[in-house]
Amino acid sequence: MARSHFRMRYENIAGSLLFIAGVLAFMGIITAEALYPGYSTARNAISDLGATLPPDSIIVEPSATIFNTTMVVSGLLIIAAAYCIHSAFRRRGLTVFLSLFGTGVLGVGIFDGTYGDIHAIFALLAFLAGGLSAVASSGIQRAPLSYFSVALGGISLLDLVLYYIMLDASPFAVLGMGGLERWIAYPILLWVTGFGGYMMGHSQS
Repeated sequence: MARSHFRMRYENIAGSLLFIAGVLAFMGIITAEALYPGYSTARNAISDLGATLPPDSIIVEPSATIFNTTMVVSGLLIIAAAYCIHSAFRRRGLTVFLSLFGTGVLGVGIFDGTYGDIHAIFALLAFLAGGLSAVASSGIQRAPLSYFSVALGGISLLDLVLYYIMLDASPFAVLGMGGLERWIAYPILLWVTGFGGYMMGHSQS
């Protein structure tokens, strides 16, 4: 009984943290886009909201502060959720992927586009570990969400791999760099929000 109560408590906390992180990231991106003059979801990368890549990096306020702060807070929430999920389930693979995902998101917020390659490394870590987290989470979910998690993670990873292999020949490239990147990032954020809701509900069942 003690173990059951312990697990339910950590599930509920993890679900709350992930749900907040998913909603916060979505709303932070949308708000930063709305306040960024001339921003294009097709031409601009998501991280341009924080700062464009060097040389001659462009920082537009208040979009930069909103985006970078959102990423830092979301990353910390995901890392905390990874700890809670590990405490509840002891699934090492999911814990590692989720921790790396949170670290990547945190790094994107701390090291904005002006940091060049360092920023790119954290962005790649967030995308790759986020997609793998979605797939790995299916092991602690019931159907049909387990199938949706694999699908969302698979879409993100497929887009990411095709871009690095095929570059502009990727079928996702027709959406522009911004659209292509959103097909990597948004499935992950949808999964984070849905998984968080599932964890909160499952902890009460």
